[in-house]
Amino acid sequence: MRYRPSRRTRRLGVGAVVVIALAAMNGPAVYGFASEQYHSYKINQPEYKERNGHWDVVDVPDAYRINTIHAALLHTGKVLLVAGSGNNAANFKAKSFRTVLWDPAKNTFKNIPTPVDLFCSGHTQLPDGKLLVAGGTQRYETLKGDVKKAGGLMIVYNEDPDGPKTFPAGTLFTGKENGKTFVSKDPVVVPRAKKIKDKVTGKVRVEHSEGRVYVEARKEGRAHATGAQDNYRIHGLTGADARNFYGIAQKLSFDKKDFQGIKDSFEFDPVAERYVRVDPMNEARWYPTLTSMEDGKVLSVSGLDEIGQVVPGKNELYDPKTKKWTYLPKQRFFPTYPTLFLSGRGQVFYTGSNAGYGPDNKGRTPGIWDLKSNTFRVVPGMSDPDILETSMSVLLPPAQDQRYMVLGGGGVGEDPRATARTRIADLTDPRPRFHDGPDLYAKARYPSSVIMPDDTVLTTNGSGDYRGRSDSNVLMAELYDPAANTSRPVADPLVGRNYHSGALLLPDGRVMTFGSDSLFADKDNTRPGVFQQQIDLYTPPYLFHGTRPGLKAAGPTTVRLGGTATFTSAHSGSLKKLRLIRPGSFTHVTNVEQRSVALDFTTKGDTVTATLPKDPSLVPPGWYMVMAVDADGTPSKAVWLKVPAAKPAASAAEDRG
Repeated sequence: MRYRPSRRTRRLGVGAVVVIALAAMNGPAVYGFASEQYHSYKINQPEYKERNGHWDVVDVPDAYRINTIHAALLHTGKVLLVAGSGNNAANFKAKSFRTVLWDPAKNTFKNIPTPVDLFCSGHTQLPDGKLLVAGGTQRYETLKGDVKKAGGLMIVYNEDPDGPKTFPAGTLFTGKENGKTFVSKDPVVVPRAKKIKDKVTGKVRVEHSEGRVYVEARKEGRAHATGAQDNYRIHGLTGADARNFYGIAQKLSFDKKDFQGIKDSFEFDPVAERYVRVDPMNEARWYPTLTSMEDGKVLSVSGLDEIGQVVPGKNELYDPKTKKWTYLPKQRFFPTYPTLFLSGRGQVFYTGSNAGYGPDNKGRTPGIWDLKSNTFRVVPGMSDPDILETSMSVLLPPAQDQRYMVLGGGGVGEDPRATARTRIADLTDPRPRFHDGPDLYAKARYPSSVIMPDDTVLTTNGSGDYRGRSDSNVLMAELYDPAANTSRPVADPLVGRNYHSGALLLPDGRVMTFGSDSLFADKDNTRPGVFQQQIDLYTPPYLFHGTRPGLKAAGPTTVRLGGTATFTSAHSGSLKKLRLIRPGSFTHVTNVEQRSVALDFTTKGDTVTATLPKDPSLVPPGWYMVMAVDADGTPSKAVWLKVPAAKPAASAAEDRG
């Protein structure tokens, strides 16, 4: 049946026409009002929604409005919204850290106690459905003109092979040449020195160990800065300790002080709805990327460390069974928030997308990283390679095709350049390389892309300059069809979204968008920006096509790789696709979690039987949404399915025996 407008809709339409007629006679002010009225009328028409979808504002009570920096969909159907201090130095100083749990189905909210500042942390889904959150903020940046005390990096040396030593925050260091005293801002652990035996002579030598800590002068003023390297005596040490432990620092100055990271790690329990502390990372990290691996472990890469420098290639793995972190045996450097996708056989694909800190000539080339051998195979062909920062990357659906798209991007740091390019690489090609896809709706940094259950990709928002500078927010959205390699515009977003924004697919098939952190609120860059706390919901065109198919679980909701899952659907005869969709975890133009896997399925009456792939790199362990799609492209609501980690080969052999 075609939709027939109600009397109210017809009256609204007639009213809009009348207003437009009056506008023609009464000048620009009325015309502007009339245009707005007509636009409102137009976007609410059924035909428009069927083609373009529709945006709505979520009603968020004041008590739950936060500067959402991170968002993750949980297997309970709720969304974890994390602000931490929310890029607000006053909140950080007051230790006011926020997390809100939102139930989209009921539109209810709950404040969650937040133990540390999780602002600019990393997060990923774990096999049991918990969310691993690691890293965050130890100190806010201080711009060069605002630095009051000289400071910088102090390297603390230990030449004692018999034991490590911990120096608490507040430890004093005095230069032997300059005579100036500095105080440590945080505790530092210096490991024991190493004894190394020479293979030829048999003699044993001691190799010192190091710890790093940020230090500041005790008083304000230029007189307390230093201009050269010096050795520093550590106060409170006597005897052998005074000889074995000492500090060395280069100049301690008034240069800009970058953000500093923390080592803290937590698992958020969606059932208990609370953070649970686990062992800290080995490295402090601010702006890290966490990537789920095929065995359920989690790779943690990059970030700014405890003294504000990019972690120099020290990457580590979290084991959810032991709750502990271990270093990878070899190092590899990446800029902060690198986009790293699990791509198979112990390999990770780095698309080149990243969100910030790091030199412009190191660690930015896309390629396939083999974690076992630490080899890196470059994937060439990237267009606009020098304006790739703040670009978005997605694993195009279905995941079996192993095609990755990079969308938009900008220059390093505050560079005003941006690009509308999209680039696609097919990793099934023996010699993969990037090729350009259709251009985005505009040149855009910070676009947000979401994989949809009908195998399209929704991309929305972004800005044409750094953090929306000069009123450059892009109020546009589009749907990309990977099969046809074409994109088309859809309904315009309601508000601008740039830095600290994102989007997630919800279990009912809608998309939520959140955040935005503009530097300025006007074209002339004179008024400071205000964080966008509004959450919007996009209802895609496929939900305006009529009745959606139903899908219910009819068997176990835990199914191993290669196993079968059973569902019932009154619309089984009209189903064309079945998709296994991993819930997203989005921050800083980075969502390496989302993937949509095609499921083979058969139908018999109302029964739908699906077979899961056997490849653990295609389906890393965890909870997934199963969504059925009919011939019109309309998806069902999601049914949640848990996929446990694949058994090791030995265990599998024992099972067969």
